[in-house]
Amino acid sequence: MTPPVLTAVAVRKTFDADTAPVRALRGVDLTIEAGEFVALMGPSGSGKSTFLNVAAGLERVDDGSVVLAGHDLTVLDDDDLARLRRRHVGIVFQTFNLLDRMTALENVALPVLAAGASRQAATVVAHAQLDLLGLLDRSDASPAALSGGQRQRLAIARALANEPTLLLADEPTGSLDSEGEDEMLERFVRLNQRGQTILLVTHSPAVAASAGRLVHFHDGRVVDTP
Repeated sequence: MTPPVLTAVAVRKTFDADTAPVRALRGVDLTIEAGEFVALMGPSGSGKSTFLNVAAGLERVDDGSVVLAGHDLTVLDDDDLARLRRRHVGIVFQTFNLLDRMTALENVALPVLAAGASRQAATVVAHAQLDLLGLLDRSDASPAALSGGQRQRLAIARALANEPTLLLADEPTGSLDSEGEDEMLERFVRLNQRGQTILLVTHSPAVAASAGRLVHFHDGRVVDTP
């Protein structure tokens, strides 16, 4: 039996604030199986993005356990977490975080180089990912020269460059129009059909409807998991 990609048990996270502590996660239990496409929904401040950061090892929990690809994130130091992310996690940030001083090809090759591959091998991978996302003809373009939808596809190509166990996306269609959103949904569905495990945060009912499972967050808790 294939083990879960992600298992979170009784996860709690509180942030210090000027007025009062913010209890972002209040005992979250959530399991993501291999090959699932899961959408997290809930009002702003419900803990969705915090959970995504916890799943990526970008935020440490105050209590509870988080196991990603068989590794307990709560016992790893920062260097081990960084290595784990390079191997197992791809992240599509809401603001893309692309480097305008680099070409599209160089943006996708960067994480492959960071993982220790040769420049030649990284270039081969980058070409393949750009081709998969329909951007091969824009390989030499700067991200600034791309449309919003093309930049989003480039961010996905970069996130997939190291063949991550888990693809995380925070509001991946938030800056797109309805046509761009539909295109992105189709891309995510196709990736999932190819076997990619996906966990994304969204406010869009259309995006959530494309996922295989919808999980609702409210006040730092999972309130239902249909």
